[in-house]
Amino acid sequence: METIPGSGNWRLTLRREAEGVTILRAATCDRRAVLPETLFGLPVTALGDHALSPTAAPAAGEELLVTCGAGTAPETWTNRDMEDLTLPPALRRMGDYALMNCGALRALRLHDGIRQWGGAVLMNCRSLNTFRLTRVGEQGDALAWLADELPWELDVTVEETDGSVFRLIFPEYQEVYEENCPAHHFDYNIFGAGYPYHHSFRRKKLDLRTYDELWPGFLGMEHDEGCAVRLAFWRLRYPAELTDRAEGQYLRYLRAHAGEAAAWLVGEWDLPGLAFLLETAPPDRAALSAACDLARETGAAGALALLLEQQRDAAPQGLDKTFDL
Repeated sequence: METIPGSGNWRLTLRREAEGVTILRAATCDRRAVLPETLFGLPVTALGDHALSPTAAPAAGEELLVTCGAGTAPETWTNRDMEDLTLPPALRRMGDYALMNCGALRALRLHDGIRQWGGAVLMNCRSLNTFRLTRVGEQGDALAWLADELPWELDVTVEETDGSVFRLIFPEYQEVYEENCPAHHFDYNIFGAGYPYHHSFRRKKLDLRTYDELWPGFLGMEHDEGCAVRLAFWRLRYPAELTDRAEGQYLRYLRAHAGEAAAWLVGEWDLPGLAFLLETAPPDRAALSAACDLARETGAAGALALLLEQQRDAAPQGLDKTFDL
């Protein structure tokens, strides 16, 4: 097996092709893993069937060890503990079951140039809910595919070709088949207010105005208030294509739930986000006090400083006094 240096650790089985490298098998011991962008001077353009699945059988191909010198036990090279994965920017094809059973995977970073998605690519990736999608040109269909594939709450950050960024929440929903014994068939039911968000694409393209128009209906259904806070906050924090009407709706909700938003941001140790909240939708005195208590309990000194400064500025001023001698 050939060995080459790299910024991470991978045991690869691959196939060189005219247009690039197809990775047939890839195993890492890294929790935050980055697949190589190029190998042997060729771009990595495809992941084969079962390529990163921890339960995949060995595949025939050229073997390569990429290492940064980390000495770990062989049994840890399984992808079972991989939590964060970055895919190569030139990737164009994902094979069937490519990431199946990567149960610890929580975050996936990819480019919007994948043209072919295999079946059940993310099967049993039940912890995966965070995505960083980088656009490489005209909007692709990666976001539409991910939203349709995963029904739980998704947190998606999109970086446009000009470097601008926006962040979206896709609320959770559930599809349930219930056996109807007397009729000898199954009834199909959808639960949760997130279904329209996951299917708000037209020809696999996202229209942010269509996304924002779902907000009143979302609030009119049974929904998770924490999810609603996150959705409204990120649309205001990164207001890409945000209309005045949508901005007003999100802002009213965030102001009414500023205490919940402050507690969430303190828990995330998100100082820029907390500063934005305090400027845009400041919590009332009781909510500020509760957020200060939380910051003290969790040792979030930076957040506590921001909150105490907000408390000072919001405190009623005493009467001006003059003294005559």
